[in-house]
Amino acid sequence: MNSARFPYIACAAIALACAGAASAAPYPEKPVRIIVGSAPGGGTDNVVRTMAPRMSQVLGQQVIVDNRVGAAGAIAARQAARAAPDGYTILATFASHATNLAVMKEPGYDLERDFTPISMTIVFPNLLASHPSLPVKDVKGLVALARKHAGELQYASGSYGASTHLFMELFLTMTKSRMVNVPFKGFGPAITGVVSGEVTLLLGSVVTILPHVRSGRLTALGVSSAKRVSAARDIPTIGESVPGYEADNWSGLIAPAGTPKDIVARLHAAVIETLKAPEIAKRFVTEGGELAPSRTPEEFGAMISKEVRKWPKVVKEAGIQVQ
Repeated sequence: MNSARFPYIACAAIALACAGAASAAPYPEKPVRIIVGSAPGGGTDNVVRTMAPRMSQVLGQQVIVDNRVGAAGAIAARQAARAAPDGYTILATFASHATNLAVMKEPGYDLERDFTPISMTIVFPNLLASHPSLPVKDVKGLVALARKHAGELQYASGSYGASTHLFMELFLTMTKSRMVNVPFKGFGPAITGVVSGEVTLLLGSVVTILPHVRSGRLTALGVSSAKRVSAARDIPTIGESVPGYEADNWSGLIAPAGTPKDIVARLHAAVIETLKAPEIAKRFVTEGGELAPSRTPEEFGAMISKEVRKWPKVVKEAGIQVQ
């Protein structure tokens, strides 16, 4: 070997060794930010804020919640998609991120191309409920009434094109029945409209609707999940009368595309460990939720792909106008 070249070779080797040491630095070395597309106090925000303290302990770094509200979560998704794929900015994703792709011409993000799945966290089933004045007590009775009075019954939704709109249209498509959507400015006003009798039916978050059922102001017809929910075992699933029906509010964590696999694995493990905490499980079950951690990031990715392909068919069959 040419001795004149040795110093340069030695320097190069040292540089490579230093670079390898830098790349092997433990993750995380600084706070992790979770972007949330719902307002403080909203469903997904509550999930993340409940998990954040325990997740901070597991990761050894603070987990910060950053609310970026607007466009049914699309604004948050756009920002997260542009973030550096280093594991320090991740997105709390939820059902609307999938339904948006079916009802928005330019959502500004692609849930599969722009992100790497980490894990599902929680599923909050929906509840189909009616005002007591509607002469039905179960899903079969509702379907019979809707077919008898095709296009006459009305149901409330959070807004035109919202997930509550699409969830109900899936039900109508599968039961071959027709009703009229009455969009409100948010799910809260929609519930108020049904409780007051302005509209007689809605399908939405079991957490929010169940108290009205327990008080007698609304009649529970069925939950949207594949299985009965822990907080309301007495309420049958919609699928027991309409086989195959399932439309839940789900929440999970995803990272920008290109995030290293070892970092994704670390975050996935942190989610699993966080959801094992008894106080977290107790809170979500009490509120009507079901813990749903993914066994692997790939499992969550497959679920996201299924959701992305599910809703365009509903939009087309229901004749919903893409915004």
